[in-house]
Amino acid sequence: MHEHIKSEELQLEGLHCADCAATVENTVAKVGGVKNVKVNFVSGKLKLDYDPHKVTLDDVVRSVERIGYRVREQAHKNLEERRFWRDRESQLMLVSGAALAAGMALRFLTSDQPLFHLLSRGISASVLCFLLATVSGAFNFARAGWASIRNLRFTMDSLMTMAIVGAIIIGEYVEAASLAFLFSLAELLEGYAVERARNSLRELMRLTPDEARVKRADGEIAVAVEEVEVGDLVVVRPGEKMPVDGEVIFGASSVDQSPITGESVPVSKEVGETVFAGSINVEGYLEVRVTKRSGNTMLARIIHMVEEAEAQKAPSERFVEKFAKIYTPTVVGLAVVIAIVPPLLLGGAFNAWFVKALTLLVIACPCALVISTPVSVVSALTNASRNGVLIKGGVYLEEMSKIKVIAFDKTGTLTKGRMKVTDVLPLNGMSDTEVLRLAASLECRSSHPIARAITEAADGSPLQVVEEFESLPGKGIRAKIDRQTFLIGRPELFSQSSVQILSRELHALQQAGKTTMLVGTEKEMVGIIALQDEIREDAKAMVRELQAAGKELVMITGDNPETAKAIAGQLGITNYHAASLPEDKVKQIQFLQKKHGKVAMVGDGVNDAPALAAATVGIAMGVAGTDAALETAHIALMSDDLSKLPFLVELSQRAHRVIKQNIWASILIKFTLAIGVFPGLVSLVMAVIVGDMGASLGVTSNAMRLARFRLLRKTEGQI
Repeated sequence: MHEHIKSEELQLEGLHCADCAATVENTVAKVGGVKNVKVNFVSGKLKLDYDPHKVTLDDVVRSVERIGYRVREQAHKNLEERRFWRDRESQLMLVSGAALAAGMALRFLTSDQPLFHLLSRGISASVLCFLLATVSGAFNFARAGWASIRNLRFTMDSLMTMAIVGAIIIGEYVEAASLAFLFSLAELLEGYAVERARNSLRELMRLTPDEARVKRADGEIAVAVEEVEVGDLVVVRPGEKMPVDGEVIFGASSVDQSPITGESVPVSKEVGETVFAGSINVEGYLEVRVTKRSGNTMLARIIHMVEEAEAQKAPSERFVEKFAKIYTPTVVGLAVVIAIVPPLLLGGAFNAWFVKALTLLVIACPCALVISTPVSVVSALTNASRNGVLIKGGVYLEEMSKIKVIAFDKTGTLTKGRMKVTDVLPLNGMSDTEVLRLAASLECRSSHPIARAITEAADGSPLQVVEEFESLPGKGIRAKIDRQTFLIGRPELFSQSSVQILSRELHALQQAGKTTMLVGTEKEMVGIIALQDEIREDAKAMVRELQAAGKELVMITGDNPETAKAIAGQLGITNYHAASLPEDKVKQIQFLQKKHGKVAMVGDGVNDAPALAAATVGIAMGVAGTDAALETAHIALMSDDLSKLPFLVELSQRAHRVIKQNIWASILIKFTLAIGVFPGLVSLVMAVIVGDMGASLGVTSNAMRLARFRLLRKTEGQI
């Protein structure tokens, strides 16, 4: 019988660190019938492929719950909806704390005589309280710890479980109870902090409403967003959120689409324009024809890409994992030596050295170190996505912080990309109208901004029939009209003698910052068309801010040298390369990489795809609604807002600093505590409070600062 494989995604509770995710992954992988399993600690999701003929989803859920984790019924349940006192983990922690406090009171405020003896040990009321505190506190993590021990893995759960068992064996009941309570409290606080980081992504998921009002022949009906089909007509009133992506077919309004593009000002939407799910209809009544189902909207794709990006390991995270693989076994080995050698060979007191060994076991697991990078990355990625900057992974976030040179395409990036015909110079007896009509006929099949400007300028003139159309990338177009071959494009398309004759006219137009297109046959020129593109309003401020941040800026354009010089001069960019074909742009990027190291390229995501791919970090602009560009770039700016580039640079640098702070703080805390064990300066309790709970909360809180980061724009006088 042909094997049928199903795929499922489960949302887990109780994942406090990457070790927890690995424990779940190893446990589920051993369930018969499970083919592939991957647990993403940052998002708290378990993805698996399984054979339903051999195993059910309930079997998988039970295997997860047996080791102390839970599966949420609602994948995107709000953190605020959880009730502390109803959570089993919290209840057991409170019982553990109360029992520990009761035991301490009995130990110090009463005679605390043994009630009975067990295995030659006197069991008093305080000991019973300490044992209750130990069992209730350890219940939260001991099952996962035992699962890790069976898999021969050193995790915080397994090391803490071994330390507690060891403390009970030597009769240190207060230490065992304190460890169980403090670690369960640490896990709870750590889980809460990590959940805050996860919630920053869920805020994106909550942007779309659960229902949409669909217009039918007999009126409006409320339909679950998942059930809305392509082609349905959705009604959106003022103040409501767009439930789906679609095209406005009736009405006009201002729409706040900051959740998608990061634009701070609402955008006008009229009939024929696109709206995105999650954006807010500010003032007018709209009827929208659905173009994408809920699972395929731009917002859904952004969320999916952010989740995928979080699953990718940044370079710092890979370093941490390699370090942990050496550090943890080394400290565990040292703990074994400390427990055995001094009592046997040096005559040391067994209990004292055994407690030191247990303390080293607690210090051995680099929990804070392991979570330091992924929590920082998720905070930065979700902050960026909320501001209209989609970063495809932690690797690009870190690479962006090390970028020394940023190269820009000109048309559509530094300029608006809306060319306008400013001059028409007819030659050889042709009129302005005839030159424009001929040029528009040749350009009508192209979607390039120059082609659109020429066809718009020739509006009203009947176009001629074009045959044998040939596009010459980076140069122009060759085609036949009335059996005669015509050319339109750069001077390289024409004979050098023809270009020389027109050099004075061309030079004058280009000096004015205009782009020139030559029109003619293979033998003679029939006209020159000059066009001009406006520089974006925010381009000059962006250039100043990036230069102030120490970045070298380069403009690479296919335009002629005179036009490139004029635009670069207006922007304050001294390094520019003109007349660059797509392959030339790639060579320029490679040259800059050899000279400076890491280089970013900013372009439109389609025409500049080769250069974007060649750069260390490719950044595509204005890609909202553009699937191809969204897939091409390493980083995508959803709107055409150039101010997002200084924001991206500063966010990446801050993230890099926070990651380094977290890594080195975690390492220093662990090493300092390990050294303090030998002279007796660090106890088991201190190891948990400082080395685990304190360090984990510290790095998580530091990482969460990235989620709140906003770039304050400088005034003209401050730059």
